[in-house]
Amino acid sequence: MVVYYSMYGHVYKLAEAAAEGARSVANVEAVLRRVPETLPEDVLKKMGAVEAQKQQADVPICTVDELGEADAIIFGTPTRFGNMCGQMRQFLDATGKLWLSGALVGKAGSVITSSNTQHGGQESTILSFHITLLHLGMVVVGLPYAFQGQMLTDQISGCSPYGASTIAGADGNRIPSDNELAGARYQGEHVAKIAKKLTT
Repeated sequence: MVVYYSMYGHVYKLAEAAAEGARSVANVEAVLRRVPETLPEDVLKKMGAVEAQKQQADVPICTVDELGEADAIIFGTPTRFGNMCGQMRQFLDATGKLWLSGALVGKAGSVITSSNTQHGGQESTILSFHITLLHLGMVVVGLPYAFQGQMLTDQISGCSPYGASTIAGADGNRIPSDNELAGARYQGEHVAKIAKKLTT
């Protein structure tokens, strides 16, 4: 399962790529879910995010119970001051019953992200997200250096051993690059393969 929040569509594109990568593994079903929006419509309009929200309207809203049914979860969140966005935080704060029952213990958990700038807190967002996954008992999975796209020096690109990422640009107009999408696909495939090992 890929569960994400994306205000302007950057994380959405990474999430789609991660799901595609997971589906490339035999007998793996990867569903896409988004967390509930917490901002009022008028605020989204002022932020210029309405169009991007409409493009994601067909993606079902995730429920907490769905998390417990998944064998693995890739979470996608934009960076907010070096941390996950409020929408994702609020959603995760409602997972107390999963924590209490141990419903996510031993399942693969992974994170992808986006920031406006190259050094906008992508790594701190993913690493601080891992704290929540560890509290839920999940097995943290990153993006290994076997994905050679992390070694590029001839272009600006997201992705680190902590997880796939993209750079949106100061005005939000930069779309995820081919390399960044390849990283997300690789991560999705990697998580799916580990999930299969954990469930056999």
